[in-house]
Amino acid sequence: MSLKDRLAREIALTGPMTIADYVTRCLHDPQDGYYATRPAIGATGDFITAPMVSQMFGELIGLWVVEVWQRLGAPERVRLVEVGPGDGTLMADALRAARLAPDFLQAVDLILIEPSAPLREAQARMLADSDIHPRWVSALDRIETDVPVILIANEVLDCLPARQFVKTEDGWAERRVGVSDDGDLLFGLTKITGGFKRPDYAVEPGQTIEISDQQAGFGRDLAQLVKAASGAALLIDYGRSKAGAGDTLQGLRRHQKVDPLTDPGEVDLTQWADFPAVLEAAIHAGAEITGCMGQGEFLRLLGIEHRAERLKTGRPDAASVIDRQLERLTGDEQMGTLFKACAIFSPRALVVPGFEDPS
Repeated sequence: MSLKDRLAREIALTGPMTIADYVTRCLHDPQDGYYATRPAIGATGDFITAPMVSQMFGELIGLWVVEVWQRLGAPERVRLVEVGPGDGTLMADALRAARLAPDFLQAVDLILIEPSAPLREAQARMLADSDIHPRWVSALDRIETDVPVILIANEVLDCLPARQFVKTEDGWAERRVGVSDDGDLLFGLTKITGGFKRPDYAVEPGQTIEISDQQAGFGRDLAQLVKAASGAALLIDYGRSKAGAGDTLQGLRRHQKVDPLTDPGEVDLTQWADFPAVLEAAIHAGAEITGCMGQGEFLRLLGIEHRAERLKTGRPDAASVIDRQLERLTGDEQMGTLFKACAIFSPRALVVPGFEDPS
């Protein structure tokens, strides 16, 4: 029985399913979930991430990590953690760049958090010849806090789903996934009768808001980790830096948007990162936060333009390709502004690279 059929049967028995529960099932169902069985990342897959656009991205993140370590006092031991490492490209590039600081590599305990078995295998292959061999853990709370932690989470928040609520002329309703008489999945509204935290910003009738307990929980857990261990967590993702309405649920197949209800488990499903909610949860958990900035600005502050020039000097025949990669990562019409970067850190005295106060 297909995942669609199993979901339809479950909904028929128990009632409409929240968007968050639907996305979680489509991505992580052990039998048919997208990430559990068939993640397709890269130019020939369903979507591409920044590390796959150019080696410059991972290299700069690697140098960022080294700089954080130095600002922490260059401790003899440090845990480098990546959540959702994809196929391992980012970490492979980061570790290569970190060879400029051999003492850092001697200090590192590399940990990867990845729920997808196929992606863990890809990461192991990618990092087989790296200077440091990783170990995998299942969750943030499995990371020891006896030494400082430096964490990278690139395009993780968009995999943590949100429930959707719609303001109607008669009040608020939740958007859920139901099933038709013919067994097809469809969207519908369920009137809210219980407690519901209304947004503190203006929402017009017909507009949708998204609330992700998983994203907020991730921010809380990151804060607890860096507060207990000291260190910094870097988050980069596409999403909103200010609270506001919007339906951002989308399915992706071969780099094209598709109906999220089409072929559950066969396509990637994403929703925007809600940076305000994530950072608010981190503050409430006692950590420090930076502001959000566009990915383009962040990478420029880390020196991506200088790195591009160096690469073009060594490979003048690839100059046009490098320029296109640079534009893809930093251009306002590409990934430069929709994608945001921010950090959660502790102690307060730590100045996070790229987020220095210009004053």
